[in-house]
Amino acid sequence: MPDPRPATDPRPRRFVFVLLPDFTLLSFSAALEALRIANRMADRTLYSWVLTGAEGDSISCSAGVPVRLDCPLPELSRDDTVLVCGGLDVHLGTTRKLLNWLRREARRGLTIGGLCTAAWTLARAGLLDGKRATIHWENHDSFAEEFEEVTLTKQVFVMDGNRLSTAGGTSSIDLMLKLIADDHGEDLANAVADQLIYSAIRTDQDTQRLSVPTRIGVRHPKLAQVIHRMEANVEDPLSPALLAREVGMSTRQLERLFRRYLNRSPKRYYMELRLQKARNLLMQTDMSVINVALACGFASPSHFSKCYRAHYQTTPYRERGSQGSPAGSVPRAED
Repeated sequence: MPDPRPATDPRPRRFVFVLLPDFTLLSFSAALEALRIANRMADRTLYSWVLTGAEGDSISCSAGVPVRLDCPLPELSRDDTVLVCGGLDVHLGTTRKLLNWLRREARRGLTIGGLCTAAWTLARAGLLDGKRATIHWENHDSFAEEFEEVTLTKQVFVMDGNRLSTAGGTSSIDLMLKLIADDHGEDLANAVADQLIYSAIRTDQDTQRLSVPTRIGVRHPKLAQVIHRMEANVEDPLSPALLAREVGMSTRQLERLFRRYLNRSPKRYYMELRLQKARNLLMQTDMSVINVALACGFASPSHFSKCYRAHYQTTPYRERGSQGSPAGSVPRAED
């Protein structure tokens, strides 16, 4: 078995974890554990880390577990790697102080990344302009609407120059294994994966969501193809007749297919997809209700409101009011 220890004893690479309020514990701990295990398997300190945040001496994750911070936002060296750790309500922790600090450190040429929803923070700071990035699939629609200058992907993680982003959850492991392999070779990265009992290492070409057949629990190729087309055409919905024709069946056959496997009509399933996207946009952005309606394929606000109320038992306006300040309403930091 190859020796996973690097042949040289380089200066430790330091990671600066910036923890936002209600950060996702799994995304953070997965990244940190990969670094700790790399040190253990190499039998030397290849990586060091520091925990910081914009306010206070400690911060709680979304599970309510408090984490002690080592220091307030520090001045960094060019060799440091910054990883911002997001989670629920990422906009609440994306303060002017944090954004200005990120911009200052970015001007020094540092590698800066966002774990889970923290790509939103990087994009708000302008650090992803003209870059490729990813974010948790639940935040994909709102991110795409707000940051048109960012090329958003559905990949597990993205490395674009000195900008990193992950989709959340265990994708932090995939990113860190890639960084470890780049720094010290595949043998060490594989040894870390073995210690983590992580047998299916994903690359930056893998997508974050389960395949359509897996998600719906049905392995019917034509049904999966139609649903994929629906998901790709929410703003401009396709007619059932066109969807049926694309997969070589009649509209009646398509109707029977949906009712057999999903217990609903194609029209009903499509409507639910559009309403789910609308709810995400209402809760995560400051888009007007009219613009949300248009982005989800509704010709008028009244029709949108009627369909929304029938499905969610509330109106879009009340949904927006019950959520307080959406992600997009956070004031922009001063340049």
